[in-house]
Amino acid sequence: MKVVLFCGGLGMRLRDHAENTPKPLVRIGTMPILWHVMKYYAHYGHTDFILCLGYQGEAIKHYFLNYSECTPNDFILSNGGKNIDLLNTDIQNWRIHFVDTGARSNIGQRLKAVQKFLKGEDEFLANYSDGLTDLHLPDLIDFFHRKGKVASFVNVAPNLSYHFISVKNGGTVTAIKDIKSSNIRINGGYYVFKKEIFDYLDGESELVEQPFQRMIHDDQLTTYRYDGFWASMDTFKDKQLLEDMHSSGNVPWQVWKKEPAQQSYGSPLNDALSKIPVRRRG
Repeated sequence: MKVVLFCGGLGMRLRDHAENTPKPLVRIGTMPILWHVMKYYAHYGHTDFILCLGYQGEAIKHYFLNYSECTPNDFILSNGGKNIDLLNTDIQNWRIHFVDTGARSNIGQRLKAVQKFLKGEDEFLANYSDGLTDLHLPDLIDFFHRKGKVASFVNVAPNLSYHFISVKNGGTVTAIKDIKSSNIRINGGYYVFKKEIFDYLDGESELVEQPFQRMIHDDQLTTYRYDGFWASMDTFKDKQLLEDMHSSGNVPWQVWKKEPAQQSYGSPLNDALSKIPVRRRG
């Protein structure tokens, strides 16, 4: 399946941390969070990406145009630095569409803008570019196929440190409860869509507002409950938490390190070569 990733938001809550960096390029360790998300999908054999660009989309283009496989991979340098032999690789078999979907577009508009790049696809994956999980992706896809609806997404417990309150008489608190101990679930992204999703998009509405409401009315929306690891990088605090996890070696979202690479639905995963020669220019 093709994977649509929404990379165009302004990321206002991270602006103080990364004034000139779009959120998808904010790093966890040495690699941008966008790379972590793409690496996750590629692990399961889904290597055909469509990036919905917007705010500072040119920075994302330049990142990949100047991408070095040596940064995330082990390699052997020889002949006085003239030869580099990669011991493994990550993006060799990736295919990436870079599509400008507007600086101020909402998610529904961004998805509608890339519809032509999904021609011939009966179903596809989609996600935000700032959410990480250790969900076994084939389980979500199996669930989607069993339900037979137009759309599905992952629902997770909120990882927020807030409290719900009940109030009466103009300010008297009658109840207070930690959001984490409630039964509330939130949309964690990791969408699976049939092509019929575009029948619900009007090119103006936010994806989760009117289009999802229309699908609910038609009984065409379902959700997959997941209680394993899930985190999004919305704020500097979220970024610091993920950075601390990475520094300590606690990286549950890096499923490629703990389970064998798998085949995608409908297209075989290309095995990476054990050694890939890279020649330096000049």
